[in-house]
Amino acid sequence: MLAYLAKRLLSLIPVLFVVTIVTFLLIHIMPGDPASTLLGLEATKEDVISFNKQMGFDRPIVEQYTEWAINLLRGNLGESLFLHQPVSVAIAEHIGPTFSLAVLAQIIALLLAIPFGIFSAYKRDTMLDHFLRGISLLGMAVPGFLLALFLMLFVGVRLQWLPIAGYEPLSSGLWAHYRYLILPGVSLGAIQAALITRMTRSSMLDILNLNYIKTARSKGIHEAKVLVKHAFRNAFIPVLTVIGQTFGTLVTGAVIVETIFNIPGLGQLVINSIQRRDFAVIQGVVLSVTLIYVLINLIVDLLYGVVDPRVRLDRK
Repeated sequence: MLAYLAKRLLSLIPVLFVVTIVTFLLIHIMPGDPASTLLGLEATKEDVISFNKQMGFDRPIVEQYTEWAINLLRGNLGESLFLHQPVSVAIAEHIGPTFSLAVLAQIIALLLAIPFGIFSAYKRDTMLDHFLRGISLLGMAVPGFLLALFLMLFVGVRLQWLPIAGYEPLSSGLWAHYRYLILPGVSLGAIQAALITRMTRSSMLDILNLNYIKTARSKGIHEAKVLVKHAFRNAFIPVLTVIGQTFGTLVTGAVIVETIFNIPGLGQLVINSIQRRDFAVIQGVVLSVTLIYVLINLIVDLLYGVVDPRVRLDRK
């Protein structure tokens, strides 16, 4: 296990190296620059040149990347031109809402997907199966932002059950914190639930036809126990893979939903930074999000051995 963990951690180095290069190049070749945004439209050409020289933006791009990479190795993500604070501090201030939203959306997705997938496989080719499969296909087809707008209209505006926008920190209380996240959490979780439902159903169908399931039923074991303990437990590894991927997607891909519901998370930070051409923040967020996504996949790989003892990660 330790050898496998060390190997996976070492494999992160080339991945992050490539991400830093691609991110740095894409940001610096896109139209616009911080000088024109920060100094305003009335800035003269001389003012822009002076600003770029002061910030080092007029140097060769290879030299700029080398300096940035060296600072990364020292744990310095740079300084935000507009927030006037270190990038690491800005990310730390905005990652809390994103993580809370991702956790809530993942819980909603699992509460919907796991029962739906099990029942759909158990009632294969029945009306219930066709209904659940249709719902999952609809969930995969509907964009998250469209579902978010419908929820805002019916639940927030017409019924007035929940606030349609805003955010309260966890220090304000658990209910005050999550009541602002329920609508965006449902809009994100319902979409992910559709994918997990289909994977759960597919994995369960493969297991339910095996001989040991027939043996368990012939012994008179209760059907619920057969489904949960014997079938779903052995069908869980593919589902676990999808859960890890969806959670990584929730953490990294909630940009539009956070913008719609005015949640001050990483998504809103990235959008604002792109509009301002705040290069340091964009690079820092992309790198941090990539690291989070890779670490989530690593945790999922390590959980394989916990879920199924037959999986041994240290075997060649």
